[in-house]
Amino acid sequence: MRKDGERETRNEKRDDSYSSFLVLLPSLSSTQAFAQRIAPHLRQGDVVALQGDLGTGKTAFARALLYALGVTDDVPSPTFTLLQSYDVNGVLISHFDLYRLKSPDELDELGWEDALADGIALVEWPERAVGRLPTDSLVLRFALDEKGERSCVVEAQGKWQEIMHIGCSQE
Repeated sequence: MRKDGERETRNEKRDDSYSSFLVLLPSLSSTQAFAQRIAPHLRQGDVVALQGDLGTGKTAFARALLYALGVTDDVPSPTFTLLQSYDVNGVLISHFDLYRLKSPDELDELGWEDALADGIALVEWPERAVGRLPTDSLVLRFALDEKGERSCVVEAQGKWQEIMHIGCSQE
């Protein structure tokens, strides 16, 4: 924790004890299954950072994760609104799409700190939140190769290391 009570951010400190592994996502159903394996482990204060180029599957994963967390409403992409919020059994889930953000300072207008403190945050285009992501964020790097096959590199540290290797890696 920082002196002012805020969480350390990825740009301030990086714990060297982290691991990464590759998850192949050949279909929408495999993306949905991956989201369903992560959902039960998410708790208030968790941040899932979804990185990757346009069309790599970030929004499809976020939508599947939101449904797996219990969202029953339609789940639109927050590309134009920057933020969609959902209340599931008293837990606030914030889905950010920071693609159109021009400066990390704009996060304050979106209620960034409250969203991270009070609920679960899914963040597409987290690289636009320079210096504002907690160090213990679960980072998912989505990719689409030249053959059109999707995959995700999972970067896990802290509590996520054990959770991801036991409950979420491919068998």
